[in-house]
Amino acid sequence: MSNKILVVDDKQMMRDSVGATLQRGGFVVVAASNGKVALDMVAKHRPAAVITDLKMPEMDGLELLKQLKQADDQLPVVLMTAYGKINDAVTAMKEGAFDFIQKPFEGDQLLVVMKRAVKHRQLVQENTTLKTVSKMMDNSPTMIGTSPGMRRVAQQIHQMANSSGTVLICGESGTGKEVIARTLHAHSARRNRLMLCLNCAALSSSLLESELFGHERGAFTGADQLRKGRFELSDNGTLLLDEISEISPQLQAKLLRVLQEGQFERVGSSLTMNVDVRVVATTNRDLTQSVMAGEFRQDLYYRLNVLPIYLPPLRERDEDIPLLADHFLNQVAMREGREAKKFDEESIGLLKQYAWPGNVRELQNICERASVLSRGHVIDAGLIQPWLVVPQMPVGGFFTPAPMRASQQVMGGPTPQVNGGGMGNGFGHGNMQEQGVGCQNVGHAGGVGQPQTQPQAMTNVQPVTVTPINGGANGHVNPATSSAAMGGLMPEVRSLEEIEREQIVKALGHFGGNRQQTAEALGIGVRTLGLKLKKWKEQKLVAQTI
Repeated sequence: MSNKILVVDDKQMMRDSVGATLQRGGFVVVAASNGKVALDMVAKHRPAAVITDLKMPEMDGLELLKQLKQADDQLPVVLMTAYGKINDAVTAMKEGAFDFIQKPFEGDQLLVVMKRAVKHRQLVQENTTLKTVSKMMDNSPTMIGTSPGMRRVAQQIHQMANSSGTVLICGESGTGKEVIARTLHAHSARRNRLMLCLNCAALSSSLLESELFGHERGAFTGADQLRKGRFELSDNGTLLLDEISEISPQLQAKLLRVLQEGQFERVGSSLTMNVDVRVVATTNRDLTQSVMAGEFRQDLYYRLNVLPIYLPPLRERDEDIPLLADHFLNQVAMREGREAKKFDEESIGLLKQYAWPGNVRELQNICERASVLSRGHVIDAGLIQPWLVVPQMPVGGFFTPAPMRASQQVMGGPTPQVNGGGMGNGFGHGNMQEQGVGCQNVGHAGGVGQPQTQPQAMTNVQPVTVTPINGGANGHVNPATSSAAMGGLMPEVRSLEEIEREQIVKALGHFGGNRQQTAEALGIGVRTLGLKLKKWKEQKLVAQTI
């Protein structure tokens, strides 16, 4: 905790006297001769408290107090006032001053007031930190796995934890990159400080800038009050930037400056602020490819990729699947206050044979679904097998996601046809896989990224005809090439990606554009849905208003 105090007074003798007294009391002292210099020094030195004279030329103590509170509403400000100016001191207290001290004062009196101010600052920050840490501990999943890949990741976390270097965690969507980031923070020297998280893919460029750096009141329409950004709030702690590849080029330049110099300005402010934040970034893209395509700054990539961690997909660590499955089933049981269920041996065999395109997140969803739908204490293979295949879509009808079909089976409905050794979940995969990971495999010093094995293609997938949604070449089926027009010849074969896109657009229309409901119905994550829509909008394959 900082014990630095800023002394503000236009008289050199007063600054020296107050400063000497505070230094004897064990404080670190910086001084400013006027309000403008004081504002700059608050941003640069981040003091624990400020003591300022009330009467000063140009900017008096009251005006300085107001501006300091706009910059940091938790900063304790003590005012020095001459005898007979009690009314001014009372006004200052109403404006948010921590306390005031009346001239002339004794050194011991000054020390008592400033120690209380610094202690107050410390308690406020500790309270904020404890609330955040408690919430993180309640909600954070546990890092689980004994496979060689996970043992390598655990060793890297042990080596990197106490460094302040930037960490880039790379891996496919759903592999648990955020869990690794939280584990890294929990084992670091900053573990008792804040760790904040921000999903860069979920916000527009303007909103993301405000979230990262904060904004001043009136900086833009709707900015009716000052807002601190994530960098400022996580000072001396850790900031997780999830899906770092999604930030705009303009914002990439500002992020590079913070990483290199530890400085930034709030939106709408010219005041430079200094912070000490450890940044952990995650990506499910190959950032080297993004750099080559001109979509990501090369200098920012090198600044992020100081300490890289590669998180292998679940299909490359199938020995971890039984441990993860038990963990997720126990989580559901604890949440709902009942005895945990178990998978039988045949079910575990099926889970280990599956390719897991959705990785750990998909396994968690299937475990929760099985826990709810299983009638007995033991979950058998017959229940989960239909969820581990590419779903077949009815001709001309609305796609029924795998969870819904499985529910029909449990309730006595029709049993879906299962392909032996099939791969997929919730939605057709194969060509619909999310792209590889965002950095090299760094399991060994100087290691080169290993190519990732893709799930084998599905067999016995029936061609379907989907009712067109959008006009144009990609929207309509030419009647001349239809089965009837061609005298019973094979109908037009369409790519899985095109079918997927049209079904997602149709599902969005069915749910009135609600992405959460659409994702749940289709059995995919909201983030995955958002990334797909973003890509299709950039390729102008879907309407920009979706």
